[in-house]
Amino acid sequence: MTQLQIIIGYLVLLLCLGLYSKRLARGTSGDYMLASHTIGPFLLLMSLFGTTMTAFALVGSTGKSFQIGIGVYGMLASASGIGHSLCFLLIGLKLWSLGQKYGYRTQIQFFKDRLQSERIGWLLFPILVGLIIPYLLIGVMSSGGVINAVTRGAFETAFADYGNGVPPWLGSLVICGVVLAYVFTGGMRGTAWANAFQTAVFMILGVVTFVVIANALGGQDSLLANIPAATKQVQESHPEMLTREKISEWTFMSFMLIPLSAGMFPHLFQHWLTAKSAASFKLPVVVHPIFIMIVWVPCVLVGVWATSAVVNGELLVPPGTKDVTVLGIMVAKLSGPVLSGFLTAGILAAVMSSLDSQFLCIGTMFTEDIARSLKPDADDKSTMVTARLFVVAVVIVTYLLSLIAPARVFGLGIWCFSGFASLVPLVLACLYWERTTKAGAYASVAATGGTWIYFFVQSGFAENPKYAVFGMLPVATMFGASTVALIVVSLMTKPPSEDVLARFFPR
Repeated sequence: MTQLQIIIGYLVLLLCLGLYSKRLARGTSGDYMLASHTIGPFLLLMSLFGTTMTAFALVGSTGKSFQIGIGVYGMLASASGIGHSLCFLLIGLKLWSLGQKYGYRTQIQFFKDRLQSERIGWLLFPILVGLIIPYLLIGVMSSGGVINAVTRGAFETAFADYGNGVPPWLGSLVICGVVLAYVFTGGMRGTAWANAFQTAVFMILGVVTFVVIANALGGQDSLLANIPAATKQVQESHPEMLTREKISEWTFMSFMLIPLSAGMFPHLFQHWLTAKSAASFKLPVVVHPIFIMIVWVPCVLVGVWATSAVVNGELLVPPGTKDVTVLGIMVAKLSGPVLSGFLTAGILAAVMSSLDSQFLCIGTMFTEDIARSLKPDADDKSTMVTARLFVVAVVIVTYLLSLIAPARVFGLGIWCFSGFASLVPLVLACLYWERTTKAGAYASVAATGGTWIYFFVQSGFAENPKYAVFGMLPVATMFGASTVALIVVSLMTKPPSEDVLARFFPR
């Protein structure tokens, strides 16, 4: 029960921190949604990184490297380090400036204003929410799977169908409840502080996890000796896992588009708007790639080691193990009860640091882009109530969907990110190309939605993890279709008015 007690203790501590942050709140909808634009460089760095480093990065990367090898790092981590920082610099900073100038609280408000179209909001809202839901499912399912893997055997007779550990459905329910509690009460301010704390926790404990597992597998006197020793087991048993043999060149190259999805994440947009000044972006742009390396290197190596990890003649992770449980199994079997509990808390910290921002951003989008359109004269108090109630509804729906969704963390993540990445040409064009028109934007969104749905159905609703289009990930074709539709239709239609150009492209 030691691991379970530590996990519970961590969740209580996090809950107290999130609830305490309510004392700093100013009681307005602007503070609830955007922390009154008071977030400085360090807190912005920690909240942005914590939000982008989801279960996909930790649990998903470990499970995927267990399946296809070390090439996972090159596919996503390297590109993410550069791609995310570019998105912060080229998109985030520009949108922050416009948000400060015109009072935006959501992405959709920017697009409505830039394109002079109310209907673009009604088109984008279901698409953005529909893409966030799989993202939320990744976190909810991963948290339950990790807790179950680490607590197996904790109960003598209860939960026999789940290895006598906490059932995934119960672990996910508790995580949803904790996140909901501090998001509901503290809003963006509570989320930012909780994210900063959780980012520090999962980065520190992630390094500790790596050291412990390397020492357990290597059996040498120092970490520098244990890393090659643990890797040697893989070289002898599964040498293909140390190469890019299982990843084709075109698939590898098309993966480079996936990190661009950060440019259209609604929850990142909301975090960008919380910045106190433009100077607050300097630290995230510079340090974010370093943080990615610190997190991804250990996770990918642990997944590769899991393919050949043998202790006392026993293969720790059998072939075919679900990707959502690989990291939890390695932690549980290669560390003591106390350390295992703390390391699991670190994994959960990464999961929850994304869930909270995503829950909050959906509540904000519904309130600002749907509810206000229907009732524009709503006062500040009713606006906050609407946002909170919708957050509760989203948490409930996400949890219920997690009970029936397939446990494919990496696969779900790729489809989710593919949709967001294919919308990036739209935001870049609206920010930097004066000739972008309303019709061009509609065409771009339609091309993205149409190709995404078609490919998703053709892949068997993500059942086929090797599904490709012209040898590449579907995102390459989707991105191309979105870009071509935007450019061609914009050039064929009437350019924006002089008033719009004066607002967004001042001479």
